[in-house]
Amino acid sequence: MDTLTHFAIGACVGEIIGGKSIGKRALFVGGLLQLIPDIDVLFSVTLDPASNVLAHRGFTHSFLFVSLITPLLAWSFTRWSRGSPQPFYFWLRFIGVQILLHVILDSCNAYGTGWFEPFSHHRVSFHTLFVADPFFSIPVGLSCLALFLMTLKNNRRVAIAVCGLLLSGCYLGYSLTNKFLVDRAVQRALVRQSIPYSKYITTPTPFNNLLWFVATTGTSGSYVGYRSVFDREADISFEFFPRNDSLLPLAADKEEVAKLVRFSQEFYTLNWKADTLVFNDLRFGQMLGWQNSRAEFAFHYYLSPRLDNKLVIQRGRFANWDRAGLNALLTRIGGEK
Repeated sequence: MDTLTHFAIGACVGEIIGGKSIGKRALFVGGLLQLIPDIDVLFSVTLDPASNVLAHRGFTHSFLFVSLITPLLAWSFTRWSRGSPQPFYFWLRFIGVQILLHVILDSCNAYGTGWFEPFSHHRVSFHTLFVADPFFSIPVGLSCLALFLMTLKNNRRVAIAVCGLLLSGCYLGYSLTNKFLVDRAVQRALVRQSIPYSKYITTPTPFNNLLWFVATTGTSGSYVGYRSVFDREADISFEFFPRNDSLLPLAADKEEVAKLVRFSQEFYTLNWKADTLVFNDLRFGQMLGWQNSRAEFAFHYYLSPRLDNKLVIQRGRFANWDRAGLNALLTRIGGEK
């Protein structure tokens, strides 16, 4: 989930829980508390890129972190808050709901969250929302803006906050419904087309939940394709990408590779790009893959020679986007007849 959406959600939740107690401070404090789990980005400057992708949404997005930081912050707010001090249990609820909600929402994206760190490195990913989906963010964002502009005497403040959260929540429910339908179609297509796989994912393409990226994984490689909720064809046009595990020993840093493999949850391939060995994490989709089925993957990490990987996720997410690519996305969303 993007930072602005987290802040807007935090402000709306803050209004509902504490607006009557602490006034407009509930908006600002709630928005900031909603961002607490993302403090892991502060440590990124001290980590190499492979370690950084694992650290982000790791321990600070775990239930253990929530249970530790919530009472600590609640005690701090109780001790040092000025104006109209609130009791410890008020802050315990106010803070706990915000941080827990952040952790749960981030699990809706492809990146994955370390709910069970440090006891388990398993990443929880429900693949129900793209990391920045305007249809999810706009309702709660407008409610947040309205709350900052409205006076404290307006008796519709809570209703505005609830409305924004409900509309965004309904969109999330709609996305879950679409995912269920797409998953069912993908399962049938894989069986009908006799495609071997050990597991698969379906994840939304950018800014919508109507067109979904599909990827399988297996010992020899992965099949990737796209499925729109408006597709009428039962089969899916898959492209096969060999895993190329035989290239792993050629990587300059074996520990780096091990971290990337763990992060990818086995959805990866390796290939040569000119003279550079590249590790691709399939979960983040392709760069304009709906336009070119053999397009590069958005998450591509340079293994050997070791080139700049600091912006490994961001650099490929919207590379080469233009009007033709956007039109192709809209056309593909419309479905294959």
